[in-house]
Amino acid sequence: MNYKISTEPSARLRIDKWLWAARFFKTRSLAADAVEKGRVRIGGEPVKASKDVRVGDLVEIDIERVVWQVKVLGLCDVRGPASVAQTLYAETDEGRVRRLAELERRRTFREPAATLHGRPTKRDRRTIDKLSREG
Repeated sequence: MNYKISTEPSARLRIDKWLWAARFFKTRSLAADAVEKGRVRIGGEPVKASKDVRVGDLVEIDIERVVWQVKVLGLCDVRGPASVAQTLYAETDEGRVRRLAELERRRTFREPAATLHGRPTKRDRRTIDKLSREG
């Protein structure tokens, strides 16, 4: 299949559609939801799902507290394979350093609540209460 990628500066595409095509989100509705919650910014400003993204824009995407800072290189309104999606953006050096530092921090310092599943037991609740009183 031939995927038409536009690299013209005058071309525009909805931000939620671009995020989906660039494979940052699995579905377009997840992309629109992230935009609506203010987790996507263009040029540092939070945007709405209907906002158009253009080639050359700087987009910040917050996915589970990991921030991707990418520059838009191309626009494609269909979702293609990962090899095509990776040609739509380039991660900035500063953004890559911050993202990798956050991932390393997560790998080194595990979230204490990550091991909990479901409701806390009576014993877990006592531990939580004890720690919250101390802090």
